[in-house]
Amino acid sequence: MLIDAARFPLVWVRMKAPSNNSDAPPFSEFEALLARKEAFVLINDEGLDTGEHEHSPEEMKQTSLWMKRHKSELRAFVKAMICIESSAAKRLAAKAFAVVYEKFWGYPMLMVATKDDAHALAKQLSSVQEAGEPTH
Repeated sequence: MLIDAARFPLVWVRMKAPSNNSDAPPFSEFEALLARKEAFVLINDEGLDTGEHEHSPEEMKQTSLWMKRHKSELRAFVKAMICIESSAAKRLAAKAFAVVYEKFWGYPMLMVATKDDAHALAKQLSSVQEAGEPTH
């Protein structure tokens, strides 16, 4: 997973891309964002077919433990995960998952159709000024 915070408070998350620092412990980039103690919005434009692998029970356990240790920070500083999905059917299908997602992570997962919609929603959520897209 790649976290691109170059345009903070917009933080682009790429599930399919490798991390910038593969030697770093899992979640270290996320911890650095939380350590800023500033509100931000996560955005993913890969759609809902991320092709993620099935997580092992150990990965799921580590993720759950990390999330529990950082629950208050996640709720305080992450305003939402905005997922850009052009398919109306997939956005609708994601609504049930979004409820589970928010209960687990402590912040909402919101679905939009376009990058423009994502930028508008991010501004609404956290008063994000013009920030633009990540460079690939």
